[in-house]
Amino acid sequence: MIFVTGDTHGDFKSRFNSEAFPEQKQMTKEDYLIICGDFGGIWETGGESKTEKWWLDWFDSRPFTTLFIDGNHENHERLATYPVKEWNGGKVHEIRGSVLHLMRGQVFTLQGKTFFAFGGAASHDIDGGILEPDDPDYKVNLRIAMQGTLPFRINHVSWWKEEMPSAEEMEEGLRNLAAHNNTVDFIVTHCCSSSTQAFLGGSFYKPDAATTYLEQIKNTVSYKKWFFGHYHDNRNVFDKELLLYEQLVRVV
Repeated sequence: MIFVTGDTHGDFKSRFNSEAFPEQKQMTKEDYLIICGDFGGIWETGGESKTEKWWLDWFDSRPFTTLFIDGNHENHERLATYPVKEWNGGKVHEIRGSVLHLMRGQVFTLQGKTFFAFGGAASHDIDGGILEPDDPDYKVNLRIAMQGTLPFRINHVSWWKEEMPSAEEMEEGLRNLAAHNNTVDFIVTHCCSSSTQAFLGGSFYKPDAATTYLEQIKNTVSYKKWFFGHYHDNRNVFDKELLLYEQLVRVV
């Protein structure tokens, strides 16, 4: 069995308890739960907090294997410190033995099906700006931001530039897809292509490097289903594209 769900943001109890997810009772470590970014289990600065450690250990104790791609709300600096391993055809960060971060641009084979994984996205909740902790006026700027109504982030604390994919990651993704004849069974991303994003939000969402790249993927790769999160809704967008938030969908 393979299940896919949307952003969790560290809120795991309601979605993955045995009543909400009874299928897990029949799952093994060869079965998979895939989270489409904004996992939320790796967020704090300065290493794993007690809460993070508890939940990561909890996922590792589940009968299934947890896989996640990164969203824009992960601590990307911390993610990069975990060991990189080759796993089922692609590269992962091993968070725990059965909790794995699917790195960008990789193609994995799970239960005979191929999955192209590509995390990352641009944050939409930064209208109030990104504050720099080493700015001499940081405390003043922080006080002003907290008194305002616009959402803001703090560099290296609640926002990381690595939320956006690098040119190297995008090129590696194209190479890996070409090695599979630009054909996979499933695509799992955090954001979506520019055209799909425009369909979802009209002019509210602006194209960026990530959505433009995914537009290229959409136009050149053959796939059966594309799952993505980021936009906090559950919608069958098109016949082959599914936006997920709280829903758990079985794909295999």
